[in-house]
Amino acid sequence: FFVPPYNALTIADEQDIVNLLVLVGAAALVGGLGSLRRSAQLRSEALARQLRAANRDLERLNREQAAAAHVALRLAVTEEQLKALEESDRARRDFLANVSHDLRTPISTILTGSTAVMEDSSISVEARSSLESVAGEARRLNMVVADMLDMARIEGNALDLQLEPLDLGQALSSAADRLQRISPTREVILPHDGAACYVLADWSRLGQVLDNLLSNADRASPPSTPIEVEIATEGGSRLAVVRVRDHGPGIPPALGERVFERFVRGEDSGGGTGLGLAIVKGLVEAQAGRAWIDTSTGGATLAFSIPLAEPDPETQVGTGSAVGRGDQVVNEDRAD
Repeated sequence: FFVPPYNALTIADEQDIVNLLVLVGAAALVGGLGSLRRSAQLRSEALARQLRAANRDLERLNREQAAAAHVALRLAVTEEQLKALEESDRARRDFLANVSHDLRTPISTILTGSTAVMEDSSISVEARSSLESVAGEARRLNMVVADMLDMARIEGNALDLQLEPLDLGQALSSAADRLQRISPTREVILPHDGAACYVLADWSRLGQVLDNLLSNADRASPPSTPIEVEIATEGGSRLAVVRVRDHGPGIPPALGERVFERFVRGEDSGGGTGLGLAIVKGLVEAQAGRAWIDTSTGGATLAFSIPLAEPDPETQVGTGSAVGRGDQVVNEDRAD
């Protein structure tokens, strides 16, 4: 096209054919080699991208494996610590129960001996006073041991309950009478609506719950102030709710529901063991109820719920039998 004759695609001689063939061959060779090179470059770039992605996945897997190994190690250490704590707690409960049982015999011997000697009219006034002090301390120690035994039974799920329909008002009246014998000047205001409220509970353990709550209120209340007891029913949930309110300083907000934990005592605990309210919570929950702090009133108001029950019209359990036991000690473990 660019040689004579100009502007015409004309083959002038045989050399033009040779040149054209050489040119086409060279172009095909160069194009083929370039295509192969380009394909190899594309494959290498794709392989490099795959290798980089694989490296990232390997790094992620390594991090995840390291984290999983660390979590597994911490879990194993935690399980070992938990087993050690459970074993320690079990050993503590067993030791507490064994010591409590072993203390019952000497305490009973001290109480029996001191009471028998006090009945002798020939002893001096000083000796009688000393014996009364010994007997009083033995009774207090007996109550501490009984609390420890009750706590061990609650934690070991070893409570033996005899659930029956009981008159809650009668149980409250009996508990108030028992408090009056201990604290004659303390007034206990009971509900007087005239309607009997029957609950499904164990008489002895329900009395123990009420005794602990009234004793706690008695220690926290200033002299000459009454303890108020209320009964309410929740028809929808078939529960009876008992509230015991004192006129003391109340429960500190920082303490809150921790008052129901073992060995937790407030400033007005009066030297108690810190087991009374923990026993209340355990006994109430064992009878399908719950215990809590009612913050809607002044002072300290402790409340608990207990399932309602219909009275037995034939045996009248909760009226006749409850009256017969009302003046007895509600817990055989606390008998002097």
